Amino acid sequence: MPGLPGRSESCHRCGADLKVCLNCPSYDPRVAHQCRDRRADPVAEKHLANFCEYFEFIRRTWSGKKEANPREESARSSLKKLLGD
Repeated sequence: MPGLPGRSESCHRCGADLKVCLNCPSYDPRVAHQCRDRRADPVAEKHLANFCEYFEFIRRTWSGKKEANPREESARSSLKKLLGD
């Protein structure tokens, strides 16, 4: 929703919301309301943008390289054989 604070941060490539509980260091699925910050209001949909004033982006490292997954490669090759690619 353009113009609403906390809702404008989205991925420039896919349009997915970035300011979501899943991208916050306080997110913890093992605690009440899945948030370690007791001041924050409960959020029902953790994967959607919200108005939490205590939100911070979690720090992650990105190597740029995708790790090889043998199951994925096997499934992709089987699918290519099936479809004749």
